[in-house]
Amino acid sequence: MPIDLEDLKDFSKKQGAVEANDLNHWDISFWSERLRESKFDINEEELRPFFSLPKVMDGLFSLAKTLFDIDIESADGLAAVWDKDVKFYRVNNSSGSPIAYFYFDPYTRPSEKRGGAWMDEVVSRSCVLAQDGAPARLPIAHMVCNQTPPVGEKPSLMTFREVETVFHEFGHALQHMLTKQDEGLVAGIRGIEWDAVELPSQFMENWCYHRETLMSIAKHFETGESLPEEVYFKLLTARTFRAGSLSLRQLRFASVDLELHTKYVPGEPELIYAVDQRVCKQTQVLPPLADDKFLCSFSHIFAGGYAAGYYSYKWAEVLSADAFSAFEDAGLNDSKAVKETGHRFRETILALGGGRAPLEVFVEFRGREPSPEPLLRHSGLLPGSAAA
Repeated sequence: MPIDLEDLKDFSKKQGAVEANDLNHWDISFWSERLRESKFDINEEELRPFFSLPKVMDGLFSLAKTLFDIDIESADGLAAVWDKDVKFYRVNNSSGSPIAYFYFDPYTRPSEKRGGAWMDEVVSRSCVLAQDGAPARLPIAHMVCNQTPPVGEKPSLMTFREVETVFHEFGHALQHMLTKQDEGLVAGIRGIEWDAVELPSQFMENWCYHRETLMSIAKHFETGESLPEEVYFKLLTARTFRAGSLSLRQLRFASVDLELHTKYVPGEPELIYAVDQRVCKQTQVLPPLADDKFLCSFSHIFAGGYAAGYYSYKWAEVLSADAFSAFEDAGLNDSKAVKETGHRFRETILALGGGRAPLEVFVEFRGREPSPEPLLRHSGLLPGSAAA
């Protein structure tokens, strides 16, 4: 019996659940959440006081300085903004010269702003559109989030998931801003194949689990107290909770998407639901329900822009975990090695944009083709630490 399912059966049995020995699809989510609560007891709301937005941004900019040798400074007033809470920043190279700019719109405004978080370009780097004798037009990005605004003297306080989100979107922004491509159509995030565009963003998320980085930003906004060590380890352990089951779930989605878009022929005897049933038998622990019509709600494959590309979610995790493992191999406690590896990441993954094939760029950075081993290790599916 797979260990994830065995854990759920044992736990539900201890809680006196009559269904413990015969868990069905509708039981899994319920008991998974109860088990998560029991094992980790992490209340996101209670963690907010340890993650104030100013402290998180300072830590993020300090990390960018360490990894990529850039300085980020406030440039409020240099450009017009669309709301009083929008911040404008200048990105300088090691000699102090500006190389990019970005807007940051952090707070929720339900009446005029959709939910979620995203990064996009304002303008891309371009030599053709350079003005006033400059060698290139500098890139400008915008990052948008929907965090709780400050109240009185209290700063915006973030959940840990919101911290991850800011790091994620900043990874996209870095690829846009640190590009060295002068042709606008392949500069920054432009022209990068779908299955590699999430590499920098997911790579930055890994630093949220790096002890030194997290502890540098996790300070109580009133007392200055550091995040308790036991809470850090709970966050670390929770990251790998039911990782095997969640990986299988993504493999099911990706596999059925590829099957339908590459092999399925309309009008043939096998219906799309039969394709899904066949894939489920290969990728799921519990057999699918006979009348499962999940595909009707799987909008990614027909209305969400991921048709035949859903696999990119998992493949990007492979790339980002392997990229982060380059820093682990170099030694996360070796500042010189981290800076050297960060420089190599900047000059390849972040600098080359869509001007080179992603696999070629990755090999130039990593010295080999991608390996799934770091992702399996970070997910707790292989021996080794899930984070450093």
